[in-house]
Amino acid sequence: MSNDHEVLADRLNAEPAIFKGCSSSELGTIVGLAITVWLPLSLLLAWLLGAITMGFGIAGVGVVATVVAFATLFQRIKRGRPEGYYQQWLRIRLQALGLSRAPWVLRSGAWDVGRTQHAPLSSRD
Repeated sequence: MSNDHEVLADRLNAEPAIFKGCSSSELGTIVGLAITVWLPLSLLLAWLLGAITMGFGIAGVGVVATVVAFATLFQRIKRGRPEGYYQQWLRIRLQALGLSRAPWVLRSGAWDVGRTQHAPLSSRD
């Protein structure tokens, strides 16, 4: 007898949440950025202290702490919001700072077609 309540992967509309409401691609991005930041910093710190191998341990702890902190932050941002909300929010903020362009019309106010004279309605006018 088949179970009608099975969740089939081909019927999902979005990536499933894996850790604290984050999908695997979001977690991968967080881990990649955390490694990019923590590994050079921890190796530099460990080199200055004279124990280079200790840097890998510091980087590991830093990456885990960063993943937990950012996953918690994303969980708060995403709570009760539609799919892709924070991505749109980030693109709008980047445009407001002048760092990127959002693909949406973000202007509010009166619109004008830019004409100074009325165009004739027919060729006889």
